[in-house]
Amino acid sequence: MDWSLVLASQGIEATLEHFPEAEGWLLLVEPTQHARAIEAIKLYRVENRRWAWRQQLTWSGLTFHWGALFWCWLLILFHWMADAFGGRLELAGAMNDQVHSTGQWWRLFTAVTLHSDLGHLAANVSTGLVLLGLSMARYGAGMALLAALLAGAAGNLLGLLLRPQPYVGLGASGMVMGALGLLAAQSAALLRRSAHPLRQVLTGVVGGMFLFLLLGLDPRSDVLAHLGGFLAGALFGAALALLGVHWGTHGRWDAAAGTAAGILALGAWLCAFL
Repeated sequence: MDWSLVLASQGIEATLEHFPEAEGWLLLVEPTQHARAIEAIKLYRVENRRWAWRQQLTWSGLTFHWGALFWCWLLILFHWMADAFGGRLELAGAMNDQVHSTGQWWRLFTAVTLHSDLGHLAANVSTGLVLLGLSMARYGAGMALLAALLAGAAGNLLGLLLRPQPYVGLGASGMVMGALGLLAAQSAALLRRSAHPLRQVLTGVVGGMFLFLLLGLDPRSDVLAHLGGFLAGALFGAALALLGVHWGTHGRWDAAAGTAAGILALGAWLCAFL
């Protein structure tokens, strides 16, 4: 199939036909084009001699995990509660520049569950549903949820360290970018075999970076939190992929990670009100 595309790119008409007696597929070209076709295919093979076209993917065959809907409903619930309590949740849980002086570490996590308005919530829920659902299918629901939550907290921490002026920050966008980082690094599992799949790995990383440029660099948003979340998610994703464990098929590990994420989020809010 790839040879036929090579010939087509050179303006050489070719027909791809299956011959059972030959136990395979053959490319048929006009006799006058035979020499050109052979030369084009030779050059193509030389240029791509280190490219392994077929790779056995080691991760789960699932493409989407609908458990991400549960996370979306939790964010909607928190937003409703924030409105119902008249801003007290934001006062107790929003990220601010005083965290380092007051020691209120829990704001790194509680801020992930809060949003400034309905538009802010809708943007994160819609994008997060897709990215977190794909990450859950790849790494397991609990493991992806824990990694994305930690990545969101890391994004808030980066903003705390690099943003000099007073500020108040909230939103799940750092966590959403963390899920994107998890997806960008998933092909790192191919490096466990040899260095030959380096192109595939870099393709995945570069693709994730372009999506980050598209989704995470809105000047009206918290770009530092987005960047920190994406980088942390990519590091977590690479580490999990290189470990070579199918987390999604190991219910005990995945359940433990999901429980840890729940305890961390709940514990952070308990600390906020104690």
